[in-house]
Amino acid sequence: MKIRADIKFKYVDEKYANISFNSMEPDNIGFIKSRLEDECLICSLSGDSIGRLLATADDLIFCEMMVEKISDLMNI
Repeated sequence: MKIRADIKFKYVDEKYANISFNSMEPDNIGFIKSRLEDECLICSLSGDSIGRLLATADDLIFCEMMVEKISDLMNI
């Protein structure tokens, strides 16, 4: 059985959404489908088990947190 989930990250503006999208896209290719909608980054995940889906979601959220921290350090 295939399990699906969408995770939506909302940013202050489109610039930050675009930075996050471009930063995470290389790691997401083949695993997570991502798209931009205004100031939001929407990531679609799927997996064969809830455990696999949760592990993917955890990795995605961790990566997004790193993008945020690096953006803060660089004053972007």
